[in-house]
Amino acid sequence: MHRHHVFPASTLFLVAANFLLPIAILIFATGFFPYKPFLPGLARYEELDYGSPPDAPFDKLVFMVVDALRSDFVYLQGSGFEYTQSLINDGVAIPFTAHATSPTITLPRIKAMTTGTTPSFLDALLSFDEADTSSTLASQDTWLAQMRAKNTGKLIMYGDDTWLKLFPATFDRADGTTSFFVSDFTEVDNNVTRHIAGELRNDDWNTMVLHYLGLDHIGHKTGPRGPNMIPKQREMDAIVRQIYEAMEAHEHMRSTLLVLCGDHGMNDAGNHGASSPGETSAALVFVSPKLKAITGDTKAPVKLAEDFQYYHTVQQSDLAPTLAALLGFPVPKNSLGSFIVDLLPLWPESRDKLQILIRNARQILAIVTATIGSSSVESATSEQDCLYPSSAAAELICEWREISEVAERVATDRVLLTRSMEQWLYNAQRLMSSMASNYDIDRLILGGIITAVAISAAGVATAMSTNSTIRNFGPFVLITVLYGIMMFASSYVEEEQHFWYWSTTAWLFYLVIKRTPKPARKVYTMTLLGLGMMRLARSWNQTGQKFAGEPDIVTAFLLPNPALLWALVWSTYLLVSRELLSNLDGIPTVISGSVVAGVVISAVSFKLTFTKQDAPEVVVGLARFFADLFDGPSLVVQARAVFMGIGLVAIYLLYQLFFQPTVLSKKRAMHGLHYLYTLFALTQSRATNVPLFLLFHGIYLLLNKLSLGPIEVTTSALLLQYTSFFAMGGSNAFTGIDLSSAYNGVSGFNVITVGVLTFVSNWAGPVWWTSASNLLLLSSSGRAYENTASDDGREGGERSRNNFTQHASLLTLYVAASLGSVMAACTALRTHLFIWTVFSPKYLYSMAWSLGQHLVVNMGTPNIARA
Repeated sequence: MHRHHVFPASTLFLVAANFLLPIAILIFATGFFPYKPFLPGLARYEELDYGSPPDAPFDKLVFMVVDALRSDFVYLQGSGFEYTQSLINDGVAIPFTAHATSPTITLPRIKAMTTGTTPSFLDALLSFDEADTSSTLASQDTWLAQMRAKNTGKLIMYGDDTWLKLFPATFDRADGTTSFFVSDFTEVDNNVTRHIAGELRNDDWNTMVLHYLGLDHIGHKTGPRGPNMIPKQREMDAIVRQIYEAMEAHEHMRSTLLVLCGDHGMNDAGNHGASSPGETSAALVFVSPKLKAITGDTKAPVKLAEDFQYYHTVQQSDLAPTLAALLGFPVPKNSLGSFIVDLLPLWPESRDKLQILIRNARQILAIVTATIGSSSVESATSEQDCLYPSSAAAELICEWREISEVAERVATDRVLLTRSMEQWLYNAQRLMSSMASNYDIDRLILGGIITAVAISAAGVATAMSTNSTIRNFGPFVLITVLYGIMMFASSYVEEEQHFWYWSTTAWLFYLVIKRTPKPARKVYTMTLLGLGMMRLARSWNQTGQKFAGEPDIVTAFLLPNPALLWALVWSTYLLVSRELLSNLDGIPTVISGSVVAGVVISAVSFKLTFTKQDAPEVVVGLARFFADLFDGPSLVVQARAVFMGIGLVAIYLLYQLFFQPTVLSKKRAMHGLHYLYTLFALTQSRATNVPLFLLFHGIYLLLNKLSLGPIEVTTSALLLQYTSFFAMGGSNAFTGIDLSSAYNGVSGFNVITVGVLTFVSNWAGPVWWTSASNLLLLSSSGRAYENTASDDGREGGERSRNNFTQHASLLTLYVAASLGSVMAACTALRTHLFIWTVFSPKYLYSMAWSLGQHLVVNMGTPNIARA
């Protein structure tokens, strides 16, 4: 009787489950990514028994960041940094490997280098929001703020505008370049270099920040061994030469310190964001003629090291206290960095060396006190409590008490005390960095409980909306359980794509065998077709961590053969044109043909023009001819023309869907909307991924021919959504996020527009399969749906609606269960070595799958289909 209600009970449980999911996600996230308070204000020198702070050896700083400058790019044999290596050999440059903690994204790495802190993992997300101001460092203590407070000169910046976003109203002269809009390798760096010569002659500044982006762009484009990498290294080396020669030639540059560094490295595929050795190992070189007096027998180049660790390895956060001593200002209040002891010989007096370390230690002690509370610090200073310290923090306080007592003795061996202070700083840095992740366990548990309730509600909704036996749900349950177990293993999370590839392949094989009637030859043919298309899809893009940079179809076949690539691209657009034309019902053929031709031609012209700028080496021959033909309007104008054409056709198809009386017209409108979305997805996808939609279409035709039942459609939709995501290059790391099409048609940053475009760029395949699964459900419910015009049509219509409710309930059940598994893994493994490098990105991706793909796409489009 429930089917006669306005809101059947199954629908109410389904709504409840989906209502609880975002609540659970938000509560868990606030416990897992807690806001870290910081000490406000600028640090000031405190009075010590040792007297005034030691004199600073430098008064000017040139801070040169080469984006993605991996350690081996500077130090290895065959590097383009030959002049820099000669400076190392001459003793005027001291090299290090700077460890960049994950996430290895520019914004959090700049935060680490300027504040000395361990940035929040969510800073990686804020780096994609160019309008965000919550991540600004304007109110925090940094070495930039301290240099400004010295009032000995102006601050200037040229390069990546992330610095302008982080430090508003800080620089007196600046010229920023966005890292998202520019895809070339030369102009983006020429915009920085053109300012250098004039600024080196000026004597009105005390800090110059340079941030070059070209090397990072080359890495993303061609990898660390691409043909443009060495020439770019030589270009950056020439900048080092120009600055160093100015330091020797100009009197006002004699006490200048040049710091050459990378904000992070890159992996073998040229990407970054995760925690592989290549991504976390950045070059760091201090350069000045004054360093010749303290350097030992350091030589360059060096031999290859598999872990990219060359010379002495330091933390990027160590830059803050080191620059403080070298340039003469207090260590920034929130710094967890430790002074780089290799530079201590710049102060000949042992008293000065010790004072530098004591000031660094007292600054970190203030953070320890603020973190664990002053009462805990006081209790840990008693001799009795220090016999059996209650925690690592208490043990650290006791060690400090011991060192302080030794330091007060007049006859103390300062060399020994200095070593003790170095060890204490090392211990404090490790402890406080680990304590930066103080989870709210209550919120983690509450989020998990709410997710468990959502799972129960989705299960009840599924049971109430189906008459199928439990056996029919076997494959779906198996996939869900295996996936949940897999989330507790970091290696499987990193290589998740293999689970979906093999599961989908096995599922297609099962369906063909089960659903295809005799003769056997037809079974074999369809099996080979399905498995062949899956094999091509899974080999299209190499993803994950283990095989990053290995050959795939794109790199091995399409990029070396642009003619083949464009033949496949044009075939895809022709397929979309044909399908759109056949489903525009109620319009004269001349008009519908003109409309479709106009929209598709504008889409093709945009794709050619965009690719010509993004990857000019693949736009050759006939493709180059048409790209030059369409060259004229800007990419923004061309993209807007495509979106406007798609929008106008969508309005007409939605009218057909909701207001046309015939079932055939509604079906054609649904198919038309599907292929119209396909055109939008092609616009938001890289040219090399466009042919994948041919394979998707082929698999869809195979599934449609098999006449699947509702549960089989849902299982297929689930598998193919995830398979297509990874096939198009997606992963569970930040390196997998594709921002190349995030600004199509956008002239300035708009968080909603860019957010939607970014989502479609990265989830183009899953959204396509959501739409395709709705068409498969319509086919599955075809007879019942068509009977709505007959006397028993009400029963058929009810069965059709139940199929969609069951479909939505099953998908909700999977999403809730998988989300619960990820939450459980993050909670249970919160002290795991890879919690921030593997499990945290996975949780963020789970948020995107649950909120974007599931709630918006999976739950939104079936309601349109049910119309």
